Amino acid sequence: MRTSTAIIDDQGKLNNFAIEPKVYIDKQGDRTGFTPYAEMLNGRLAMIGFVSLIALEVFTGHGIVGVLANL
Repeated sequence: MRTSTAIIDDQGKLNNFAIEPKVYIDKQGDRTGFTPYAEMLNGRLAMIGFVSLIALEVFTGHGIVGVLANL
């Protein structure tokens, strides 16, 4: 057993968790609210949804209401 990296506390017990990991701060900042990141993600998801609805209508011949009415 290696004890060179382990730390013995004042009661003589082995403490393997005495060395804490390095803490870092995310450089990207806040990702909540009306940030440019949130707005860009919202726009991309809206474009994907719009193109999906057009593809649905092209392939089925019905809009979203017609597809849901046939279920």
